Amino acid sequence: MCIMFIKIDEIDKKVGINIRVRRIKKGISQEELADMAGVARSTMGIIERGEKSPSLQTVAKIANALEIEIHKLFIFED
Repeated sequence: MCIMFIKIDEIDKKVGINIRVRRIKKGISQEELADMAGVARSTMGIIERGEKSPSLQTVAKIANALEIEIHKLFIFED
């Protein structure tokens, strides 16, 4: 069993990258995702760039908008 440890200051950036990748794969714009999740477009940009730590409620809204299970946004590749 391989246990991966992540630096705390990297979590926001990695979650943001996962959100961006999923959004692009679905072919939707950042503005569309923001509207679907009920967050401001500027906030979505900040989250995707990893500049701000979103609340779990916001992450859940984004996961729902992307039609994925929330935990998938916390699976990080090396």
